[in-house]
Amino acid sequence: MAELRWNPLLRDWVMIASHRQERPQMPKDWCPFCPGSGRVPDDYEVLEYDNDFPALMQNPPQPDDVATSFYRVAPAYGKCEVILYSPNHTVTLPELSVQHIRKLVDLWVERFETLRKDPNIKFVFIFENRGEVVGVTMPHPHGQIYGYSWIPLKILRELESAELHYNSYGECLICRIDREEMEFKNRVIIENEHFVTYLPFFTEYPYGVFISPKRHVGTISDLTDEEKNSFAMILKETTGMLDSLFNYKFPYMMCFHQLPVNVDRDYSKFYHFHVEFYPPMRSKDKQKFNASSETGAWALCNTTSPEEKAEELRQAYKRFLEKMQGGK
Repeated sequence: MAELRWNPLLRDWVMIASHRQERPQMPKDWCPFCPGSGRVPDDYEVLEYDNDFPALMQNPPQPDDVATSFYRVAPAYGKCEVILYSPNHTVTLPELSVQHIRKLVDLWVERFETLRKDPNIKFVFIFENRGEVVGVTMPHPHGQIYGYSWIPLKILRELESAELHYNSYGECLICRIDREEMEFKNRVIIENEHFVTYLPFFTEYPYGVFISPKRHVGTISDLTDEEKNSFAMILKETTGMLDSLFNYKFPYMMCFHQLPVNVDRDYSKFYHFHVEFYPPMRSKDKQKFNASSETGAWALCNTTSPEEKAEELRQAYKRFLEKMQGGK
């Protein structure tokens, strides 16, 4: 079964993908993403691989006959892709060279441009789940791209907020958040010529940093050549900083937020490409759970001080730089 079901309470679609339960457990001594597996080329550097068990398809099956005059269903139209970061089974994003990450950025751009050509796709979501604690069973370094046939609710809420802000103040909401953080300085962790990493004022996750371009750009595709190099650098430094927090491969969810595609509304004046991280740890060995308040009421609670955590992250970034430079 693969279909979309409308949630009338939230006015959003739910992906029903029961066939994904059929995903096999991979043997420990074999990986489909490694050269020699027969599933990928033997000499790739970065690679797009169509998801073998997609929740969304460009040729979806007809929905089951479960709709009523009240309950709505729709075909599970869209695209699910896996983005392989490297042929090396054990390497991680911060361990890749900046030049290699730049190739990854170029692949993300190429896939974004390809998916936006499908007029039925409305939002291209680039993301990475890292670590068993967020459900990753395949350790080979990879991310994913979902092409949705609708704008997901959280993105839609951000767009609505950005439009309200623009109508009141004549400025992009993300540009304003960036400026507030850069003027306050105490939550800024990393900065280069074109990008800044900070722990936002309102963060719900203790280590939930944002990466944002300093120039107002709507999508990853709008970055200049120099900006793409800077983006590759700050991605390496930000993920390396997280690994340096407690000296282990820190789990996270990395989510690219950008403009929707193939929609009638023009959001380009008031919305801004950026990357949001959701690391599910609140300390070295304590997980942050989204429990009843967070899940059942969306009443979010961060039990740490963002300003104190920002300083902790700056110290971790310092250790990462020392490691990169050959220090201890």
